[in-house]
Amino acid sequence: MTTLALGPATPAIPATAVTPVTSATPVTPAAAATQRPSEGSVHSWDLSTGVDGPGTRYVTFLSGCPLTCLYCHNPDTWRMRSGKRTSADEVIAEAAKYVRFISASGGGATVSGGEPLLQPVFTGELLHRMKHELGLHTALDTSGFLGVRATDALLRDTDLVLLDIKSSDPDTYQKVTGRPLRPTLDFARRLAGLGQEVHVRFVLVPGLTDDPADVEGVAAFAAGLGNVTRVDILPFHKLGEAKWQALAEPFTLHDTPSPTPEQVAAAREVFLSHGLHAV
Repeated sequence: MTTLALGPATPAIPATAVTPVTSATPVTPAAAATQRPSEGSVHSWDLSTGVDGPGTRYVTFLSGCPLTCLYCHNPDTWRMRSGKRTSADEVIAEAAKYVRFISASGGGATVSGGEPLLQPVFTGELLHRMKHELGLHTALDTSGFLGVRATDALLRDTDLVLLDIKSSDPDTYQKVTGRPLRPTLDFARRLAGLGQEVHVRFVLVPGLTDDPADVEGVAAFAAGLGNVTRVDILPFHKLGEAKWQALAEPFTLHDTPSPTPEQVAAAREVFLSHGLHAV
């Protein structure tokens, strides 16, 4: 990831450049309430391909997360204070530099974290302006745990939701994240009711989320929604372990191996058997 560059080299977009609010233009809570610049805690940004939505993406990583996932590869995003206070103008100005390159790849912009819905007004402002000012396809990368904070206006400005469903078993979900499962499932059902396109993400962790009943449960739930167009089965890895050590946090999965290609293929077959496009 690349740390967001702040300062004089990144020109701010004046308030007059904000897309005018009309009855036909969905607005974020910030745009509807005031023309004052929206600010949030930004951890970093990156240009990525293939893992944060279709095409090349401008990904803004926000700081702060209510979950403490055992396999998190970015524990340095857990706390809001770990980020830099940044205006939406600064984020949009930086993203604008890459619009032509991103558009040529069929890509867009993704707001990720951390958990972006911990900062719903700022997240909504970024999605709105990425979509209406820069003309980019927008994606929200979320655990869904704070889905109740996503307003209908925010979701109208979101073309795709990348939804992490970490387990179908409430006890396993609580063990993995430290939080209950139900809010994520409720948010998934809400998205289905809205007809929102969703890509489900499922991290396969040997000895933790690879129980056949758990995989089957996630697959059956996703298939029943009717709006899931892709499932990404993500093999567990330990690339973020050094970050845990730097934060003096115990990494309890130190001795857990990555799943074998055969294990990943077996999980993929379960999702395929439910008629889902799984990769």
